[in-house]
Amino acid sequence: MLTASDIVSVEGIDRVGPESVAALAAITADAFRDDPFNKWLFGGFEPMQRTFHGFARHIYAPNGFCQILREEGEDLAAAMWLMPGDEPEMPAIAMLQTYWGLFASGGWGALMRGKAAGEAMEKHHPAEPHAYLFTVGVAGAGRGRGLGRRLIRPVLDACDRAGTMAYLENSNPANRRFYNSLGFERVELFHATTDSPPLEAMKRLPR
Repeated sequence: MLTASDIVSVEGIDRVGPESVAALAAITADAFRDDPFNKWLFGGFEPMQRTFHGFARHIYAPNGFCQILREEGEDLAAAMWLMPGDEPEMPAIAMLQTYWGLFASGGWGALMRGKAAGEAMEKHHPAEPHAYLFTVGVAGAGRGRGLGRRLIRPVLDACDRAGTMAYLENSNPANRRFYNSLGFERVELFHATTDSPPLEAMKRLPR
């Protein structure tokens, strides 16, 4: 089964931990600023960045596999993964802080959207062991140069060697071709609520 130690280090791409939570959140929020689903969910950039910061701090940096691609000291792209067997649960106090942040920024409606999104994603998550790509994003200065592909390719190569499936939820139809080119295929399209933009569950079988 795939583990983080199976992923080959690549020059310019660093595995990062809790010390890089702020950078992970900043890059991810910048990349998702105009994402249809996340705009619906958060209603603004500030709550989006704060929530990504919470997920990075409490789940992905301490428990998962996080990457930052840097050029000349500048953080340009970030990805947050969970490997098979990684602990995905956020501590109760952190979850309360996340829900409170949504409520404070968008009221009861934002809180209910966040709860519905979490439940829908959990419901459609595959049961079999897999590498879960929570987010991959490229900051404005690095877009259009293939950095997202370069960032996640080492993990997908490790999935192939280990015979492990990869999974993600695509929140932007404009990114479908990118994920298809990496071998991800749609499993289903689902909605958190009747009025939400769709999420596209996508799997990539090992090659």
